[in-house]
Amino acid sequence: MSYALLKITHVAAVIASFSLFVMRGLWMMYAPQKLQGRAIKIVPHVIDTILLASAIALAAMSGQYPFAQNWLTAKVLALLFYIALGTIALHRGRTRRQRIIAWLLALAVFGYIVAVAVVHEPFLWPVSRGMT
Repeated sequence: MSYALLKITHVAAVIASFSLFVMRGLWMMYAPQKLQGRAIKIVPHVIDTILLASAIALAAMSGQYPFAQNWLTAKVLALLFYIALGTIALHRGRTRRQRIIAWLLALAVFGYIVAVAVVHEPFLWPVSRGMT
């Protein structure tokens, strides 16, 4: 598979995964019974597997790896935080309020991940590189 096709696959999986997360969050708030369907319990895992596999393949093809590139390290760490917040939002939150707050924070972390992926910088604001 070419790098360009792999990147398109990765971006499509990002969009699909995020769209499902938004939909599941809205259902959590307004129609929780919809979260019990068989497909909604399986499809996100399939999409996230494609997302992870394409991310690993892109890293291998480009020679860019977490802990070697700061931006990729930040992205992976933010992804772990996003996953943790997502599990609180959709499964582990004890109250509706906790779940909504976790969902909103997860959306913000997702925005950070996308921004880091676009600019290839872990800090989205100017950082001083030392004394002048």
